[in-house]
Amino acid sequence: MAGLDISKKGPVALVLLGSPGSGKGTQAAYLSAWLEIPHISTGEILRDHVRKGDEIGQAIAKLLGAGSLVSDELVNELVRRRIAEEDCRRGFGFILDGYPRTTAQAEEMTGFLAVAGIREVVIHLVVDYNVIISRITSRRVCPRCGTVYNAKSRPPKIEGVCDLDGEKLVVREDDREEVVRERLAQYERQTRPLIEFFGGGPGKAGQRLIEVEASRRSPEEIFGAIREELQSFGVGELAAEVAGLELTGGLR
Repeated sequence: MAGLDISKKGPVALVLLGSPGSGKGTQAAYLSAWLEIPHISTGEILRDHVRKGDEIGQAIAKLLGAGSLVSDELVNELVRRRIAEEDCRRGFGFILDGYPRTTAQAEEMTGFLAVAGIREVVIHLVVDYNVIISRITSRRVCPRCGTVYNAKSRPPKIEGVCDLDGEKLVVREDDREEVVRERLAQYERQTRPLIEFFGGGPGKAGQRLIEVEASRRSPEEIFGAIREELQSFGVGELAAEVAGLELTGGLR
């Protein structure tokens, strides 16, 4: 990673890549708290529009209801609008979680970030899919209160029964093994070209890419590894130095 240079003052976009079950959302939350920067989840942006029932939300709901994907163009525009908001226009930068998902999105993202003077650093959570499949398929959920258990790592006191309300635990549709395997296969098809786009590949990390093993570590250990990698490039100090500074150039 000798080519990765974030020593110059200016905003940075931390781009988190990770498969379903990799703990990407947890790491985004840790990074957001450490660096005091916004955590931007494209999934949450889409869900928020659907909840509001606005014009964009209605269009998204219609697409999802028909089993279609939201277009790259719409996702790009929503991200562009979000990072133009006040909390992203000052300080160290922001975290992108769930974006980009395709090389077309990545090309668009690097373009509008460059115009705004923002550099991206990509953090790839590398996982063993067999470990992830075991982890996800062991999940059990209470249909009444929503409490999530894991038959292996966090089992209920009585097998198959919620500790809080005695309800019988269920396996979510998305947690069935065949569904998990398909989601992981889809992720691999989409993400491998992204890793190569950002300069990575088997056994190496690129100039904009940090790779962290995330299969067999606790969330705290994974965050420690990410933090160590970022600190080696002065991220913590840089965040403190640029705190309060507004982006120049801006996004239109």
